[in-house]
Amino acid sequence: MSKNALLHIGWTLLRLSSLLVAVSILAFGLVISSPIDPVDAYVGSESGVSQEQRQNVAAYWGLDKPPGERYFIWARNMLAGDMGTSITYRLPVSQVIAERFQTSLALMGTAWVLSGLLGFILGVVAGVYRGSVLDRGIKTFCLILSSTPAFWLGLLLLTLFAVRLEWFPIALAAPIGKLSGEVTLGERIHHLILPSLTLSITGVAAIALHTRQKLIDVMASDYMLFAYARGEKKWPAVRRHGIRNIMLPAITLQFASFSELFGGSVLAEQVFSYPGLGNAATLAGLRGDAPLLLGIALCSAVFVFTGNLLANIIYCLVDPQIREERSHG
Repeated sequence: MSKNALLHIGWTLLRLSSLLVAVSILAFGLVISSPIDPVDAYVGSESGVSQEQRQNVAAYWGLDKPPGERYFIWARNMLAGDMGTSITYRLPVSQVIAERFQTSLALMGTAWVLSGLLGFILGVVAGVYRGSVLDRGIKTFCLILSSTPAFWLGLLLLTLFAVRLEWFPIALAAPIGKLSGEVTLGERIHHLILPSLTLSITGVAAIALHTRQKLIDVMASDYMLFAYARGEKKWPAVRRHGIRNIMLPAITLQFASFSELFGGSVLAEQVFSYPGLGNAATLAGLRGDAPLLLGIALCSAVFVFTGNLLANIIYCLVDPQIREERSHG
């Protein structure tokens, strides 16, 4: 491995470590500044628990220590591989995140692929028929989608397809009353369709408008004019010279959208009561579950960092100018 490659890997790991430290401090500060009392959230504010029992609960979870000491204890255990125990689920944080992330990954992965494919196709069609009624219709559709809140769209789809038409289940990731091992793949997909459709539609606009503009630039280039001069028709010329040039930037943009994808999944999971990582983050915030909230914050930071890193790598592979600049930088 070359020296430049080792320096790049080392710089990447240093940036990731700095990001995780900053995210953990910020998340911890927000949690302890919250007006929610974790002991109240744990035992219930209306319960008949005595003051002594409340103190015992606080001592059990380490809530009786100063905030700075609690953070350093958490950071020390974290470096040793222990992410703590969730107050909400009474399970190790690593176990809760692993189980919930698998569910969220299916949702986000499906939505990511659907939004990329649909957005790219719409962008190509709008770019080829620039200025037509079809182009104006796609642009209007994308502008409406980009200003539509994900939770509102989810409620609309839920009301229409789950309540009125009864084509899809209202909530959850599996039928009620079935054990995890008894749920079939078809039932999981049936429960996944509406949440993933909600999440994918909100991500279509950016990729479609970007692809449209890129294709318009390509169609006005000299090599496309040369292709027309040689007698090539519009669609064959677009397929041979246009798609190839706009596909990789579109894929890069799609990788860079991981942060919007993760944020949108939180709203979609809340609307459909989908038991993923976003749903767990909401419960952790409402109950002052600092260990779980810190674990999810770090997990989301790594997830978004990975998406941006993949986007940068693809840019370097696609654009020789950037690759050359970094090799000399």
